[in-house]
Amino acid sequence: MPAKDPLIETLKVCILELQAEDTVTDSSPHLASCCELLELILRKGLQQPVLSLTHRDYWCCFEQLVQLDTCGRLSAVSLAVQQTTACPKLLSAQGRGRYFIRLMLSRKTLGNVVNHLLHTSSIIEWYSPDISVLRNEEFVEPFLSLCLVLAEMEFKLNIQNCSFLDESWLLPVCETYEAVPCRELGMVLRYLDKRVFVLELLQGGVAQADMFAEPGDIIDEINGISLRNSSNGKAGVVLSRLKGQPLFLRLLRWRGENGAVYRPLLPLLRQLKQENPSLEFGSPLPKPPGQRDSQSQCVKEGRILYAVQLLGKTNIGMYGGKEVLQYAIPAVLQKRQSRKDVLLDVKETHLTCTDKSNKELFQHHFPEISCVGRFGQPDFTIFAFCVGDTPDTGFCCVVLQAASSTECEEIIHRIAAGFKSTEWFV
Repeated sequence: MPAKDPLIETLKVCILELQAEDTVTDSSPHLASCCELLELILRKGLQQPVLSLTHRDYWCCFEQLVQLDTCGRLSAVSLAVQQTTACPKLLSAQGRGRYFIRLMLSRKTLGNVVNHLLHTSSIIEWYSPDISVLRNEEFVEPFLSLCLVLAEMEFKLNIQNCSFLDESWLLPVCETYEAVPCRELGMVLRYLDKRVFVLELLQGGVAQADMFAEPGDIIDEINGISLRNSSNGKAGVVLSRLKGQPLFLRLLRWRGENGAVYRPLLPLLRQLKQENPSLEFGSPLPKPPGQRDSQSQCVKEGRILYAVQLLGKTNIGMYGGKEVLQYAIPAVLQKRQSRKDVLLDVKETHLTCTDKSNKELFQHHFPEISCVGRFGQPDFTIFAFCVGDTPDTGFCCVVLQAASSTECEEIIHRIAAGFKSTEWFV
């Protein structure tokens, strides 16, 4: 049986989900997962330079491709690299790499770019032949084929919505508002994390009358001028220059399309609320970790992680269906293995578990997980999932305990939603 890379297998499933849509847009539920998988594959096995303090990310490969590929057929790639480099909203190599991937998907050239990368030996040598996908003969062809499939699909992405790519693949709702010439918009602004937040709408102002903004929204652009990485007062300077002219404001909403808080904004919104207790965001913000009774969550790099206990794991043989959980969970509990306080991060394509010192204990992609569910006693806080271990030993059951039954149910739903063919129950 040929070896399979879990990232490629997960990407294949993700692409099948995207192909069910005529046109892929930013609201497509599987887009972020697809992009993250592409990023993980491009990053896998990328070696760091020995005599340099600069961190090498996959964006460096695309950036250098223009100089090092001698085929002379890179005009489209060169333009995309220039556009990415010139974008003022991107502050890191990670952000630029993500922007470039979205650009290539929109322009249907991802397969072409990866093909050039594979044939540029001075760049491909940056990848480890032992662990990378790009230098593995068994994996590279399936990956290139999937890139070519993506190049045949229709992507309609808002490329200008890129101010949060440094932090997350999840993007906020981005809307444009046109304001007629006026003396003032009637908004109080707050500069936080080099972003321009709407703090308050003034009584009788244009902003309040037209209701085009809410406290907590971010002004991302004014007439094409980016306010990302703004110093205090920049928005006022831009507006004073444009006095008497029509205004085109690009706004990033604090609410997602589902009405919930856009998660990467949570720490900043809490800070705004702490500074101005009377500030109203239209609906209550989730309580910060320090205010939760169970201290059950924490925010790391804009993501919410669950503080749970790892109770142990056990091998369950060659069958990993949900029926085994009712036997596997008690088997782990009877072993009385030492409990560990851990952080569980349920991402778009996989879940990771780290200890309090940030050491990774395990990482499993959703296709590896065969079932997930919780224990019916004593308080519905214990849950488990079964994961393929090795072809020889079969499946392993991993058992954890959440801080509350509500959080336990939330974790199970998020794992189950991560991959549709996972069996689950609550």
